[in-house]
Amino acid sequence: MMRLAMSPAAAGLLRSLLRRGGVNRDRILLTEFRSTDWQSLTFTGEQHKIRLRVPAPDAGAIVARLVNGLEDSEFSIPGHVVADIALAGEPDQQPDGSLVLTIEALTVED
Repeated sequence: MMRLAMSPAAAGLLRSLLRRGGVNRDRILLTEFRSTDWQSLTFTGEQHKIRLRVPAPDAGAIVARLVNGLEDSEFSIPGHVVADIALAGEPDQQPDGSLVLTIEALTVED
């Protein structure tokens, strides 16, 4: 199994999102994760784009747990704060019954 190099903020964000799904980690598949450095005059952080695929059965229920209240959620990522997070568009239903969703987030150093 090949492991992808992720920053601590990216890895913490992914772990938090997978926990929100409320299922075993192998039920939510990571298909893309891109992080780019971000900064303002007062903050330093990263912008993240995360694509997840949730296979059937129960894909709709799992996706609902992932995204319901996402924008208002508190995330526990040591040394980082999730400043902004949102679902980018609607989940995309695939012919096999799975759902693909894209989440965009901004993390800043604490």
